Amino acid sequence: MQSLKTPIQEIRDPLLDEKGIKFLVKRDDLNHPVVSGNKFRKLKYNLEQAKLEGRDTLLTFGGAFSNHIYAVAGAGASFGFKTIGVIRGEAHETLNPTLAFAQSQGMYLHYMDRESYRRKSEPEILEQLESQFGKCYILPEGGTNGLAIKGCVEIISEVDQDFDVITCPVGTGGTVSGLIAGLNGTKRVIGFSALKGDFLKDEVYTLLEEVGTENLRNWSIQTDYHFGGYAKVKPDLISFIQEFERAHNIPLEPIYTGKMFYGLFDMIRNDFFEKGTVIMALHTGGLQGNAGFDFRA
Repeated sequence: MQSLKTPIQEIRDPLLDEKGIKFLVKRDDLNHPVVSGNKFRKLKYNLEQAKLEGRDTLLTFGGAFSNHIYAVAGAGASFGFKTIGVIRGEAHETLNPTLAFAQSQGMYLHYMDRESYRRKSEPEILEQLESQFGKCYILPEGGTNGLAIKGCVEIISEVDQDFDVITCPVGTGGTVSGLIAGLNGTKRVIGFSALKGDFLKDEVYTLLEEVGTENLRNWSIQTDYHFGGYAKVKPDLISFIQEFERAHNIPLEPIYTGKMFYGLFDMIRNDFFEKGTVIMALHTGGLQGNAGFDFRA
């Protein structure tokens, strides 16, 4: 998987002019037609490792609307791997758009009851999967591990414009950990949690420890814009996404990127950032998730 340097687009808006903020968007949603955004970054070195280990099958985990399941299925078809998706919950006769795409790319869908799924990292469950499917290269839910962080670190090396703070949505913590490690304390990093609760901060600490950068303190996780939790939406979020796309010709989705951009504009409106601040927002893709929401204007 070759990295594609993605463009940086400046957003112009009356609010930004009023507050004296420069707003740049790193368009990682444009880095691959199928395996887009942070999923491309996370899979890059994992696929290289799978080939080094001689594994021809990728096995991973996710919910029925998982961007990660979608991306792994597409990556398998594009780069010559068989794929198995362990899906949380019961099978449905009619597949949703995410799972229909995954199946169309050759992914075998294996459903696991929710109790067993919660134990998916335990040796007993992994041994059962190995007994059923053979030796596979196992990717964790969301794709976050040390190799994923290595791929996300590369984002920083592609940024050739100055900025004061970089932001990204957070689900499992891999992408924001890569940004933190890549900057090595030189700039601020703000992650916008797509999930309810404060646990992601501990997850990021653990990931940074894994790559030897746990002493960095130039980052924070914003937890005020989850809109009720993962994949939860409210009318004002949908309205914001529609208006943002009309004004700036940048598509968003309501699970991750929409929440981050909503949060950033709200924080700018409330003077969280000093006048003259240059914000770099990472667009992490995931636009396939829009197929599950009937809200396009």
